[in-house]
Amino acid sequence: MPPSEKIVVLILGVLVLESAWNAHHSPCLANALQIQQAFASPNQTNNFVVDEVSRKVYLATVNTVYQLNGTLSVEVEKRTGPVEDNLLCHAPQLPQAPCEHPKSLTDNFNKLLELDREQGVLVICGSVYQGFCELRKMENISEIAVEFPPHGEKTVFPSMLNIAANHPNASTVGLIFRSHGGNTRLLVGATYTGAGTQFFPKNHSKEDLRFENTPEIAIRSLNINDLSRLFTYDINPSEDNVFKIKQEVKQKNKLNFVHAFIQKTYAYIAINNDANMGHKQSQPNSILARICLDTENTRKSTSESRKLTESFIQMPLQCGYNGNIYNRLVSVHPAVIHSVTGEGLESHLFGVFTKSDRMSALCAFRFSDIEEEIRQGRRNCSNSPSSDVQVLDSVIQGSGAACVHKGNLVLQPEQLDCGAAHLQHPLALRRPLRATPLFVSLGLSSVAVDNIHNHTVVFLGTSTGRLRKNLTVANQWALKLPAGESVHHIMTFDPMDRNYLYLMTSHHLLRVKVAACGQYRSCSDCLGAGDAHCGWCTLESRCSIQRECSGGLMVRSWIGMGEGPQQCPSMTLTPQEISLSDVGILINGSVPDLVGSRVECDYGLGIATVATVHLDYGPAQIQTCPLLPRERYPHIPPGRDHLMVPVAIKVNGTSVVSGTFIIYDCERTGVIHPKTACISCLSTRWRCYWDQNSHSCLSTKDDSKPSLLEVSCPSVLNHSNQTYCRMYCVNKTLPFVPSLSLSVEVYNCGVGSGDCSQCWGREDQGHLCGWCDNICRPRDDCQYMSSQCPDPEITKISPLSGPLEGGTLLTVQGRNMGRRADVVKVSIGMVPCKILPYQYTVSIQLVCVTGQTFDPINYVVRVTVNQNAMGVSKEVFSYLLLSMEPRKGSRSGGTRVTIRGEHLDTGSQVRVKVNGTQDCIILTLTKDTIECTIPAALHTHTEAVSVCVEFEDIPCQSSELLTQYIYEKNPTISYIKPRKSYLSGGRTITVTGQGFDLVQSVTMEVLGIGQDACKVWSPSMITCSSPASSQSQQATVEFLLNGVLYMGDGPAFDGPDQEEEEEPHGGHFLLEYVEDPQFFTANKEKLIKHHPGEPLTLIINKGPSDLELAPEEYSVMIGSYPCDISFHNNQLFHCTINGSLGSSEGELPVTVRVGNFQRIIAKVQLGGSELAIVVSIVVCCVLLLLCTVALVVYCTKSRRAERYWQKTLLQMEEMESQIRDEIRKGFAELQTDMTDLTKELNRSQGIPFLEYKQFVTRTFFPKMCSDYERSLVQPVYENDALGPRALPETHPLLQDWQPSNTAKPNMEEGITLFSTLLNNKHFLVTFVHALEQQKDFAIRDRCSLASLLTIALHGKLEYYTSIMKDLLVDLIDASAAKNPKLMLRRTESVVEKMLTNWMSICMYSYLKETVGEPFFLLLCAIRQQINKGSIDAITGKARYTLNEEWLLRENVEAKPQNINVSFQGCGMDSLAVKVVNTDTICQVKEKILEAFYKNLPFSQWPRAEDVDLEWFASGSNSRILQDLDNTSVMEDGRKKLNTVTHYQIPEGASFAMSMKDKRDNTLGRGRSHTHTVLPHDEPFENKKSHRQSHRKKVLPEIYLTRLLSTKGTLQKFLDDLFLAILSIPAERPPLAIKYFFDFLEEQADKRGITDPDTLHIWKTNCLPLRFWVNILKNPQFVFDIEKTDHMDACLSVIAQAFIDACSVSDLQLGKDSPTNKLLYAKEIPEYKKRVQCYYKQIHEMAPLSEQEMNAHLAEESRKYRNEFNTNLALTEIYKYAKKYRNQVVSALESNPTAKRTQLHHKFEQVIALVEDNIYECSSEA
Repeated sequence: MPPSEKIVVLILGVLVLESAWNAHHSPCLANALQIQQAFASPNQTNNFVVDEVSRKVYLATVNTVYQLNGTLSVEVEKRTGPVEDNLLCHAPQLPQAPCEHPKSLTDNFNKLLELDREQGVLVICGSVYQGFCELRKMENISEIAVEFPPHGEKTVFPSMLNIAANHPNASTVGLIFRSHGGNTRLLVGATYTGAGTQFFPKNHSKEDLRFENTPEIAIRSLNINDLSRLFTYDINPSEDNVFKIKQEVKQKNKLNFVHAFIQKTYAYIAINNDANMGHKQSQPNSILARICLDTENTRKSTSESRKLTESFIQMPLQCGYNGNIYNRLVSVHPAVIHSVTGEGLESHLFGVFTKSDRMSALCAFRFSDIEEEIRQGRRNCSNSPSSDVQVLDSVIQGSGAACVHKGNLVLQPEQLDCGAAHLQHPLALRRPLRATPLFVSLGLSSVAVDNIHNHTVVFLGTSTGRLRKNLTVANQWALKLPAGESVHHIMTFDPMDRNYLYLMTSHHLLRVKVAACGQYRSCSDCLGAGDAHCGWCTLESRCSIQRECSGGLMVRSWIGMGEGPQQCPSMTLTPQEISLSDVGILINGSVPDLVGSRVECDYGLGIATVATVHLDYGPAQIQTCPLLPRERYPHIPPGRDHLMVPVAIKVNGTSVVSGTFIIYDCERTGVIHPKTACISCLSTRWRCYWDQNSHSCLSTKDDSKPSLLEVSCPSVLNHSNQTYCRMYCVNKTLPFVPSLSLSVEVYNCGVGSGDCSQCWGREDQGHLCGWCDNICRPRDDCQYMSSQCPDPEITKISPLSGPLEGGTLLTVQGRNMGRRADVVKVSIGMVPCKILPYQYTVSIQLVCVTGQTFDPINYVVRVTVNQNAMGVSKEVFSYLLLSMEPRKGSRSGGTRVTIRGEHLDTGSQVRVKVNGTQDCIILTLTKDTIECTIPAALHTHTEAVSVCVEFEDIPCQSSELLTQYIYEKNPTISYIKPRKSYLSGGRTITVTGQGFDLVQSVTMEVLGIGQDACKVWSPSMITCSSPASSQSQQATVEFLLNGVLYMGDGPAFDGPDQEEEEEPHGGHFLLEYVEDPQFFTANKEKLIKHHPGEPLTLIINKGPSDLELAPEEYSVMIGSYPCDISFHNNQLFHCTINGSLGSSEGELPVTVRVGNFQRIIAKVQLGGSELAIVVSIVVCCVLLLLCTVALVVYCTKSRRAERYWQKTLLQMEEMESQIRDEIRKGFAELQTDMTDLTKELNRSQGIPFLEYKQFVTRTFFPKMCSDYERSLVQPVYENDALGPRALPETHPLLQDWQPSNTAKPNMEEGITLFSTLLNNKHFLVTFVHALEQQKDFAIRDRCSLASLLTIALHGKLEYYTSIMKDLLVDLIDASAAKNPKLMLRRTESVVEKMLTNWMSICMYSYLKETVGEPFFLLLCAIRQQINKGSIDAITGKARYTLNEEWLLRENVEAKPQNINVSFQGCGMDSLAVKVVNTDTICQVKEKILEAFYKNLPFSQWPRAEDVDLEWFASGSNSRILQDLDNTSVMEDGRKKLNTVTHYQIPEGASFAMSMKDKRDNTLGRGRSHTHTVLPHDEPFENKKSHRQSHRKKVLPEIYLTRLLSTKGTLQKFLDDLFLAILSIPAERPPLAIKYFFDFLEEQADKRGITDPDTLHIWKTNCLPLRFWVNILKNPQFVFDIEKTDHMDACLSVIAQAFIDACSVSDLQLGKDSPTNKLLYAKEIPEYKKRVQCYYKQIHEMAPLSEQEMNAHLAEESRKYRNEFNTNLALTEIYKYAKKYRNQVVSALESNPTAKRTQLHHKFEQVIALVEDNIYECSSEA
């Protein structure tokens, strides 16, 4: 058989991945998931597990466990409850465990269901009996596999029975594994449900059975052959195989377990820490923990078991970024999927995360990343400790050493994965492992993932009872589950066939087939559906799962989605037409290996031939099919010459591919067209030949017949000229044939030739015409002819504009435009226009296609003929440009865009194409604009598409007509509010959602009622008005966004026809119509009388209604006057008009409007009596008279006040100038003094800081220290050549403790035991609370106890801090219930004083290193400024001060002068000392002592009373100066102290100072003496007082300006101090402040305290008011200096300014406010900003872990070790314990933990030892 006479069929395929939009528009996809079997449970389901061998399913529900077969039919049913139980009772299986609490029937919720196939047991753990577990047989769960505990067994502990969580709402997870020794073990994680949790009964903390017996995570033995160790921790010591949270931090670690699974040799546990939920939504709360399992023998010794705590490590998981974090883990599923990089398979952990608004997301984490993070964490912990990893100190086993630098220690891979000898404690990574959400939706609850043919398929269950199937290409399907029940977070594939998925809802267990491929009828539909499970089974010609395709594993027998639709079977026929004389057909196709298969070609009607396979290799095979005999073909119908014949390839009887070919008959072709037989024969599409001899059409060519024609038939050409004809033959002269018909053409040159070009153009038609005498004649009639025609003439062009890319059909009309199209050229400027020859009319019209240009131009059209004659148009042709707005819209389409340009109506046809395939429906078309509607996007992933204006059906090719349009995510509507409307309509309905910026028009349609146009206010809010309804009803609301019906697009899919309803509305919302609201006046009165001019207030009541109307929805009008509305409650509001009502009418209606509803509820009657008018006139007259009198008085007073004001103004200007001079001068002098002082500080020993122990004792015991120092000061300094000596340490807490002689013999041992008790947290907290409850335990006792405890526990500051925090939590709980803002304001409890002491300890280094210098400089500046002016020695009042009460209100001029002083025995040269002439002799001595001893602490200074001052007046004459002597003068009946002026001491006088041998009995100062002013309590008896005294009496406040002078001088030093206090040095950040402020924020979050002022007040009360104010007012706590009463008064003003700066309330100051508040009123706002900035900087510091803070506290303890007498402190504390012995014992006995640990007995033992009661001691022991 010749190859040209065969048909070849080629089987091909194309990869077609349908978009999700197309998928959702397919009517079949609703059944893409099918429920195969279902089991309905009458009780709530809890857990299920599938046996991978027997395919049995075990389902655990409340009170029942089911054993089901593979079709989910019940085999065995076993009841497990309800049972008699009580949450406070031990399990009855525990021997000798009676319970005093009443038991009741309790439902048994299954908490754990695990299958151990190797031992043949099913582990079933319930919530009853404290989480007791049973072991039942797998074959029959009604039978117990192992009785536990064994009958009669007495060595059973609660820890062996309390396994699972004992509460229905508490979580439990578990898994079974085998260690390398073959031992079976059970890993269990259970939520703690003991005391302090929401699961535990209140007021029963003593019966907490969970704390001691149930760890959060434990590994237990599950070897049924060793019952004695069953459910034990299986490791000695057992604590190493449990993970147990410390009791004191359980509130911070509320672990909720999600799932446990094994991956490689590790056990992973997914956990949520619910302690943080609701507080910091932007932080992740999900945790992934990992434990190494002993499944392989990688240890050195086979007997060594791996410890749980050694390998435990956890890391946070974060799904989401930038604040949009899904922080709660719901479900996890480990899966091995195809790598994104295409490098093979890779393990991933998929997780569903949610957040508070029910939005959820799917995230994926690579296990390789998880493992690398763990290795890096252990590497950092060992080699380079950082904040990224820490020891988990919340665990009992985590209290060991922190991460310690081990030098260059190299950890082995085993140590990096599972811990090392020095890393035996649980670790926690602090930096979360982050992932970007892959899929976002509402209410996801579970996830399962599978890898199908290198495609990742994700199954997602939802809380609304749906199962989603998602592919990575965004295809998705949904299956609605029975009753809309939420899907359980665990879904499992059928272990024997992963095409089935087991899932559980609240009352159903379902077996779902993951694909329904049979719904697709064709190969293209099957592969184009985008379902990775479905493929085309070639040999069966159906769509199926590969497992269901017989021979599906053969090459090319099953075509999957990855191969694409181009691999679908298809035919290519070669040739496609054959003659009846052919004998065979050739087929080429892509089919599987057909060796051994029956292959045949079926021609229909039961006719088939056996095919022959020629090639059996490669993707294609060739089959030869012989044709049937001619008589077997159907008869060709009359009038036709061919027949369509179907053909199909069948393999083993199944059609694989089909097609058609044509059978033709050339003889019938000639017969059909007898008159044109030859032409029909040779022009047909078949291969036919014409036989001239037989005049017949043949199918084959015979070379022996020369008369056969195969190209053209014979023809006759006739030319007619004038009135005769001549015949010419083509090819040869034909003999005359009677049937041959001839045609003759007759023409006239003068007809149809209007110009020269038309005339000469007829030559192409064979017409012999010529142009002569301006007319067209036959050439024979012309004597003279010229072939040159005139220039072309253009009369019209159309259209006048076109696009830049050209393609416009330009029609040009005129005369003499050429004889033929090939000699004519057209151009527009320089742009050519290509002529269309078939549309050329000689001379008068041509059509050309405009060319492309890059710039818009306007130019005339030129027509050139034969390159020399040219014509120009009068009209101009223009090229266009365009722009479009808006440039983005939703994928659902409907956006109206406006295209602007020039001459847009150009051309015969204008279209706007989107992405080259879709039309933008044109609404309006003008010269300059096109408005059209954008169509919907074809694909969900479509983002940027092209929009082009096309002219004349020419595709867009120019970028000038091309612009970009962006398809963005469809708008989504979340909800509408309110959901009720009144019948009258008009209520504003607020629509909330996202993406409304893409919406141009919104229509709200209430089905069956009406519709209303809405308004878009923001991208998230639309408001609509409800239409009116005729009756109350529940109506459905739909929205048209941009004219497209909103169908409830979900968060992850934006197709316009989404059927899946993840949100409850699904695009439809409910709006309930209720009756209109009713309104009436207070007394239901219809007529209200009102007098004009008076304010009007109406009380309007609202009838009962559930519309929940907002205040802004009401409006009330009285006539045309709007009424101000104020609401008192939901049923009553006031309507007030303050202006006067005026109207020509006597009555005004009161109209209430709500939306479209309006009703007149009453009328206001206007009017008044004539008496009222008369009274009004009289009152006006009286008022006028009074005003006149008042005006006269006012004018008189005003002139007098004006004169007084001018006088006062002059005084103020003088005073202001004086103050300005004083401030400038004073600041310059003080700055010079302070500069010298600073230099001296640098040169000398520096600032006289007290030692730490002295600082502590003065801060802790201020009263005791002052008493000791006053009583032990040496009365007189002895003469010593070395000068005065320092005072010995006087505080008893700083001395060595020695028991007194009267002490009991066992006292030291008792005090030691008492110290041990104080180091027990339960004892100490109970002890403190017990003492505070006693009424006679005064505040001073509480402060003393707190300070003694601080001294006693100073060596363990970490422990002290934890005690303080626990006591603070109790204090916060008590304050939060009352007024939280008052907390810590005063020191009224032990913990408040402990907090003060803690702050003093932690801030000492910061105080000394940062704040000390500016504080000391401020003190020196205050002292220098005070000493610059006069100081009254009797009252202490001074010219310069900050405190009004210490201001010297006299104008006592003080002139400074210098004196030279030498100090005998001081070893120093004479010094120049600056004094003022008003100084008393004692004041001069003090200034001299300060000059000589300024580099020594004040405690080493001699006193002024202990030295003599001798003045060498002239020569050898000298005299000793004293304050009082015989030369003292009397003034106003008082003896005046001697001053420098009194002795007339000149400038530069010489003095000598020496120590007294003994104290002289000099006159002491008393009330009968005076210095500069008289005391305030002494009346002025002298009537002849001078003018200055009189001015003081008249205007003493004039001297208050000196306060401003002093303030201005000291301002810089005060600013430096506040800056030091309220700044955070980078090298010394205040760690304790950060730690404690974070603690306060955490406590506020836990109690829902969101008021920022409250938190600000707490911080202020803790740090500024509790520490800094104390330091500012008591500098003697920090420095060894003298604090005079005057300095104390000045410091009080500064401290008050600091307090005001820290306050949250604004200062309300006036003229009567105290000056200590007014003085710094201007600076307070700036100081407040500094305080707020300081708090903000502290908040933004990196969080401080417990480990870091403990290390800091340990360092503080170490620095000051053995500084204090702790035994003495313990002895003092013991005195309180002894005094309140009975109360303390009672409190210890009432505490269950203390009672369990026998703390009250130990306390009695302490009492017995100290009191030497040996009998009592032995009895207690």
